Amino acid sequence: MAAITLDRIMAVQAAYIRCIDSNALEAWPDFFADDCLYKVTTAENHRNGFEAGIIYADSKGMLTDRVLALREANIYEKQSYRHILGLPSILDNGGAEAECETPFLVIRIMHDGQTDIFATGVYLDTLRASGNDLKFVRRLVVCDSSRIDTLMAIPL
Repeated sequence: MAAITLDRIMAVQAAYIRCIDSNALEAWPDFFADDCLYKVTTAENHRNGFEAGIIYADSKGMLTDRVLALREANIYEKQSYRHILGLPSILDNGGAEAECETPFLVIRIMHDGQTDIFATGVYLDTLRASGNDLKFVRRLVVCDSSRIDTLMAIPL
């Protein structure tokens, strides 16, 4: 099993973002371990230790269900994202798992071309080596603003 290096973290981050930004959402759950946590929250709620999230999934199956709902059940205005990431900071690296923090900026492009800054914040991740791959065991998406658009359909 290869060590968890900054290069490997950056590679999985880039692939994750490409998956979302290219609308290949069916592949999105594959970036996660089966026993994962994916949560979108605000910086204020995170600081205060509030567990509920704007989006909360505690298994890969829940992420798969979310994509299925986006494709077949939910009705929302067509939109896409463009993510811009900062460099990850490795906070802890125990060999088989690593914790890192990565700043992000998400631009949302609506079907009519309107383009806005949608979200800024930080990813707080725990990544686990799985063979030659890295899987997210935990991805906390901590948004800087407490104003969250109700059209948050696509994963961040």
